[in-house]
Amino acid sequence: MEPWRPNDLVLRRDALAGGWSDDELQRRADRGELVRLRPGAYLPSGAGRDPLERHRRLVIATLAALRTPSVVSHQSAAVLHGLPLWGVPLGRAHVTRRPPASSDVGRHLRCHVARLPDDDVVVVGGIAVTSVVRTLLDLARVLTFEPAVVLLDAALRARAVDHVVLQGRAAELGRVPGARSAIRAVRFADGRSESVGESRSRVLLARLGLAPTTLQPEVRRYDRAFLGRADFGWDDERVLGEFDGRIKYGRLLRPGQAPGDAVFEEKRREDAFRDEGWGVVRWTWDDLTPEVLGPRVHRALERGRRPPG
Repeated sequence: MEPWRPNDLVLRRDALAGGWSDDELQRRADRGELVRLRPGAYLPSGAGRDPLERHRRLVIATLAALRTPSVVSHQSAAVLHGLPLWGVPLGRAHVTRRPPASSDVGRHLRCHVARLPDDDVVVVGGIAVTSVVRTLLDLARVLTFEPAVVLLDAALRARAVDHVVLQGRAAELGRVPGARSAIRAVRFADGRSESVGESRSRVLLARLGLAPTTLQPEVRRYDRAFLGRADFGWDDERVLGEFDGRIKYGRLLRPGQAPGDAVFEEKRREDAFRDEGWGVVRWTWDDLTPEVLGPRVHRALERGRRPPG
């Protein structure tokens, strides 16, 4: 099966075979019509602005230039699997080769060397890629805790992997570098986090000793009528937490509904929560710092502990 090739990717070897010259490629690059992705690979000006799509093209262009069989891995595999990434560098294509190959780091390529069982390799778009489970564990070993949790939460939310299977594979890592970090991140991961902001909030709250007791709690009226669902809940204090990323209101929009209407409905939902004796604390992207989020949630929990009246 031939690897998938995006139409906007211009490879030098194909351009020369099609009658172009190096001078013409250079002139088009000088005029800004083409942007060099890596040596021997170009994109039309304006293409590849999305970081994930640009990285996908970098991977394909890099593979076309390799002479040694390689399996796409780490963040490059995550991109090809369609897994969302946050806080992960995408400047290099990542591949893994089996021993006795040598590891290497270049401007556009990072080559890892590791044991790679056949079960850990799948084909995506005609390209050999590490499986979803192997990709997640490889990244959980090398990323810091927060971006690792963001990735793992998203994979669990999308049902791209089973949590029990992932935990079992993490326990089998043994003494490879980063194994303990991977196990910790996998244990903490939770597919109920519905966005990057919620995952990052959960990590920060745990670091501050303010971890919620539940995620996505359902709130019901006295007669058991469903009122809504919050992002976080502290049951003993009867406090609900809401992360307000701008995209959230876009998700709430019904066909033909204006953004202002969605915001108004959100306010009515919060008022209904408060009528049932729940306190509500909200925060945004800018509030995701210990200095802001910590005191805000702490105050909300203190209010929840006060006796009524």
